[in-house]
Amino acid sequence: MAWFLRKKKNIITSIDDRKNIPSGLWHRTPTGKVIDTDQLKKNFYVSPEDGYHVRIHSNEYFEILFDNGKFLEINVKMTSKDPVKWEDYKKYTDRIKEAKKKTDLYDAIRTGIGNMEGMKVVISCMDFSFIGGSMGSVVGEKISRSITYCIEKKLPYILISKSGGARIMESSFSLMQMAKTIAKLTQLRDTKLPYISVLTDPTTGGVSASYALLGDINIAEPGALIGFAGPKVIRETIGKSLPKGFQTSEFLMDHGFIDLISPRTKLKKNIYNLVSMMI
Repeated sequence: MAWFLRKKKNIITSIDDRKNIPSGLWHRTPTGKVIDTDQLKKNFYVSPEDGYHVRIHSNEYFEILFDNGKFLEINVKMTSKDPVKWEDYKKYTDRIKEAKKKTDLYDAIRTGIGNMEGMKVVISCMDFSFIGGSMGSVVGEKISRSITYCIEKKLPYILISKSGGARIMESSFSLMQMAKTIAKLTQLRDTKLPYISVLTDPTTGGVSASYALLGDINIAEPGALIGFAGPKVIRETIGKSLPKGFQTSEFLMDHGFIDLISPRTKLKKNIYNLVSMMI
């Protein structure tokens, strides 16, 4: 057992040295698979071991979908007011300030204009990191303005949803965005311009009940949670067990709500092919 004995003393890495080790070198998926973060990025943040799609933000989606990651962002500095003077254990205005500082975003959605395989498109993408990707007045207004731009310039519209639903801190003002965005999408449909909706994990609440499931083509990432209320709420309400895989992309596709499940590695190609056939 001599090989087991330590011949040198004080070989434990010091706390100071451990602090200097770069963080984020590895990523562990929910199934326990471990992958190098550089390899994960090269694979569009999809684990090659088990196909798990890591949650990503608008920056990453824009890098994946726009040619060379180049785009022009519009309606950048729109920010929410406090229409109902909301306050629970924290003021809504303080939540907005904290979210801006934490995420370096102005709200839960961004819109970019650029080329996808040489075809000019408009892409709006939600960010779950900003107050759970909740839909408030800014989200609704940004989507509406983006659709107006598409109509004026005759461009296809792509919207990537990732949201916990309507923003409760804006009360009925957030719920109004459901009707507002649906009305704008109706205008887009009347011009016969394509609208591709991409649903990612999670897409729930008022977002799933409005624009997220109204695409000419609804695409979902594998294994994404998509639904209105959470499974636990539904189970307790109806008093019954839910089917296996309930509210996943695969379950919704089997029941006609989703047209295509696309891995992120093929998302750009699939969207381009679909839009090319529609214009």
